[in-house]
Formats: sequence, C-alpha cells, structure tokens
Amino acid sequence: MSQSIEVLNLRTQRDFQYIMRMENQIKGLRSKFRQIETERKTLVNKNFQDLKGKMEALQPLIPVLEQYKTDARLVTLFKEEIRNLTSILMAIQEEMGAYDYEELQQKVASLERRLHSCMSKLTCGKLMKITGPLTVKTSGARFGAWMTDPQASPQNNRVWYMDSYTNNRIVKEYRSIADFVAGVESRTYTLPFKWAGTNHVVYNGSLYYNKIQSNIVVRYRFETGRVAAQRALESAGFHNVYPYTWGGFSDIDLMADELGLWAVYATNQNAGNVVISRLNADTLQVLRTWNTEYSKRNAGESFMICGTLYITNSHLTGAKVYYAYATATSTYEYTDIPFHNQFFHMSMLDYNARERALYGWNNGHQVLFNVTLFHVIKTEDDS
Repeated sequence: MSQSIEVLNLRTQRDFQYIMRMENQIKGLRSKFRQIETERKTLVNKNFQDLKGKMEALQPLIPVLEQYKTDARLVTLFKEEIRNLTSILMAIQEEMGAYDYEELQQKVASLERRLHSCMSKLTCGKLMKITGPLTVKTSGARFGAWMTDPQASPQNNRVWYMDSYTNNRIVKEYRSIADFVAGVESRTYTLPFKWAGTNHVVYNGSLYYNKIQSNIVVRYRFETGRVAAQRALESAGFHNVYPYTWGGFSDIDLMADELGLWAVYATNQNAGNVVISRLNADTLQVLRTWNTEYSKRNAGESFMICGTLYITNSHLTGAKVYYAYATATSTYEYTDIPFHNQFFHMSMLDYNARERALYGWNNGHQVLFNVTLFHVIKTEDDS
C-alpha cells in the first residue's frame, strides 16, 4: 500500500512539474503575442504616417489643378480622387488597420503617376501665387544656399548645401531630402576657388557659381571634380558694387529655368540696373542680353520662371514679387505677389523647374515655397 502511494506521489510530482513547464511556456507565448501585437501596431502606424505624408505632399497640387480651366473635367476627376483618398485616410486614422494598406498605397502611387502625367502636358506658365513656406531644416549661418538639380532624373534627388556667402569652398552632398534633414552626407567637394554670394545653381550635373572678388562665372562638374569652364561676365559689377538689398556679395545671381541657364547682374553701362543674360550651359558664353530699368540695389532677390525674371522688392518681412521682365517680349510689368518671409531675412530664392518650387534660405532655415502658375494645357493637336 505504501509503495503504491509512493508511486502515485512520484507521478503527481512529475505531472505537477509538467504543468509548471506548460504554464511557463504559455506565459512565454502570451508575451510573444503581446510583442507581435505591439510591433504590428507600430508598423501599421509607421506605414500610415508615411502614407499620410504622401497625401499631404499631394494636397498643394489642388490649387495648381484649379488653374487648368481648359480641362475642367480632368481637374474635377483628379480633385475627387484626392478627396476620396483623404476620406480614406481619415477613416484609417479613426480605426487603424481597418483598410488594406497595400491597396491604398497602390491607389496613391497610381494617382501620383496620373498627376505627373498631367503636369508633363503643361507649357510654361505665368506666376500667380506663392504659398508656404515649408521649413525643411534649420542649419548653418544666416546666409547660404541649398539646391537640387532640375535636370536630374526622377530617381536622382541629391541635395547640395553651401553654407555662408564668402570664405568657403566646401560643398556638401546628400543623397536625398531625407538624408539632408537627417544630416547624413554622401560626400563633400572642395572647390578650387571660394565663392561669392549665395546665388549658385546646380544644372545638369554642374555647379555654377561666382568666383570670389571677381565677375567670373565658374562651371564645376561634380562627376569629374574639376572646373569645366570659367568666363568673365563683361562689365558686371562684383564684390558688393551692385548687390541685392541685403549685400553679401550678391552682385551676380546664377539661375536656371525651363529654358536653360541665366545670369542676373548689373553694369555701369546700364546705370546699375538689372541685366539679364542667357548663357550656354557648357561654355558659359553669353547667348543674348536684356537690359532692364529696375535698380539692382533695390532688388531683394530674383528668380526666373519660363524666361520671365521675377524680382522681389525686399529681403525683409513684407517682401513681395514686385516686378516681372519677360525676355520673350522684352517687356516688363509691376506685380503684387506677396510671400511669407517667415524668418525675416531672405538671402537666397531660386526656382527649380523640376519641382516647380522655390528653394529659399531664410535666416538659417532651409525652406520651400509652392508656386501657382497660370498654364496653357497642351492638346494632341499642339504636339
């Protein structure tokens, strides 16, 4: 009898140990499930935030589309699609994970392709409105320049960064806007000459800048790390002879638009008024020049869109686009297009034709402005 009880006791202990092990395993599984659930929610939330960011980037296109009066049906359709996707995003925000993320992502990608297809049908336009800015980053000195290449492929989103307006020849490169914001440099370039001002431009793989204490324009090829060309702008003032209102050796402003490369400066022969020259992007040879009647020293900044030079009346708070000179007709007009100078001191304002946006350096803040252009849509008959 006692032996049977002892055997039963051993079995009971063994069963109890087994149950304890099973209990620990179940606790471990519960912990795993909780971890998986937490990670799933984090992943869904991250995907949602990425998607929400894409939709926010699409929203500024609505006022641009409203300009396309000649294709009202297409505009209405696109606006409705954007609103529908926005409604879906709001529903997702209320009940995370209730909608198929992959399906929504495909819809957004399809809409992006259709919007870019529509944009590609547009001819050059006239500036109607400037909105923003969006502050991308806060870094560097009060004065400087940052830019992307308007001639680069859609997959190439490199950013170049040039801090300060003088006594520097280091150009920093970033693979993308995201890397730029995170401060992850892909490489640096040491230019052979220091630059003057902040009015540089990257165009088709080359950096164009004003050599310090001269009226010489330098073309520097990033691919080779060498100067490909340099040429003096005849009679152009330099070294704060004819700067913008903020000074900073901003005598010579290099810029690019849908039509090519340009230089904006002033000469004694034109009484210190703004001179516009279109340049050969390879040789820097002046192809044609236009003399305006707007004083360079009274200009805050300027930028070129579709062959028209737009000039602001100040670099300070309250600045607006005040004057426009169309090189196609050699005519000018006074305008009244305000923009928000959020950080009170604008030392760089350049148009990027690929992004159809203005890049600005606003008192140590790198900012972007959206531009609304009045377009004429190309039809099949115009092709």
